[in-house]
Amino acid sequence: MLVVMAVAATEDEIQGVRRHIEKDGLTAHESRGSERVVIGVVGDVGLRKEQVMGHLAVLPGVDTVTPISRPFKLTSREFHPEDTVIEVGDGRVGGGGLTVMAGPCSIEDRDQLMRTADGVAASGATILRGGAFKPRTSPYSFQGLGVEGLELLAEARERTGLPIVTEVMEPSQVDVVAAHADILQVGARNMQNYPLLMAVGRAAKPVMLKRGLSATIEEWLMAAEYIVSSGNPDVILCERGIRTFETYTRNTLDIAAVPLLERLTHLPVIVDPSHATGKRWLVRSMALAAVAAGADGIMVEVHPEPDLALSDGEQSLTLEQFAEMAPVLDQIHAEVAGLAGETV
Repeated sequence: MLVVMAVAATEDEIQGVRRHIEKDGLTAHESRGSERVVIGVVGDVGLRKEQVMGHLAVLPGVDTVTPISRPFKLTSREFHPEDTVIEVGDGRVGGGGLTVMAGPCSIEDRDQLMRTADGVAASGATILRGGAFKPRTSPYSFQGLGVEGLELLAEARERTGLPIVTEVMEPSQVDVVAAHADILQVGARNMQNYPLLMAVGRAAKPVMLKRGLSATIEEWLMAAEYIVSSGNPDVILCERGIRTFETYTRNTLDIAAVPLLERLTHLPVIVDPSHATGKRWLVRSMALAAVAAGADGIMVEVHPEPDLALSDGEQSLTLEQFAEMAPVLDQIHAEVAGLAGETV
């Protein structure tokens, strides 16, 4: 349920409501807007729902108490009507800008990473992506450089000034990845790894949550709910295609998810056309479509020599292809920015 405080509510009244909620064995989560404070009440009220709502409604400073009909609470627009904007380095994700995450699927060696980092930085990328720990379908495929890869990413950040995003695969890795990365990525295969979601929820770093291979929108938002309810409000959602009966592409990119999520949640949404399509020649078209649909950013794989890549070479852009695409993304974004409020 949501407790909407009156515009003139004092801090003492807000804290009084929090204490009352906690006394009932529930958890209070505050959302402070430009005019009002909204307190989300999370927990199992069972048959006490009407009683709890009645008690909260008469507390000093309370304007209204309403139930949240959706199973996801803290990630819903009902709880947080304003868009979440996440500060990353000197930039931010959300809030009307365009985030462009680019870099190699896997960090293979120092030369490959630095060539890629220099290239994408020069062409307008705002965040550097790169895999140090790689979950692969085959146990015999390249699994990443691990901590060495994280150290190379940190060096690339110092060299280019780009913040870095990289994947964390299990709770035991959270601390070491958080010590090096600016954004922690939870991959599609781990979207419902609940111990990992709670672990990154306790980390003091933004989290990018990729949609699971066959996850519904609601399942995806419930996974984000685990992170937010664990104490971390800075979650970025990444649509990377879902598994369908179609075999010509690696996955099926759900472009409709972008405006749908804009209605359902306050969290920023980016799109990964590389994993969605699995084909280099489709990446540009789908990246442009994502920006036109209102995505807050895109994430693409870039490699200086894709045909020699140790992973995902077929879907990786060359440095030249990325340089050609980047200004067009900015152009599309500028064209559609004024239409963002006209969805119905």
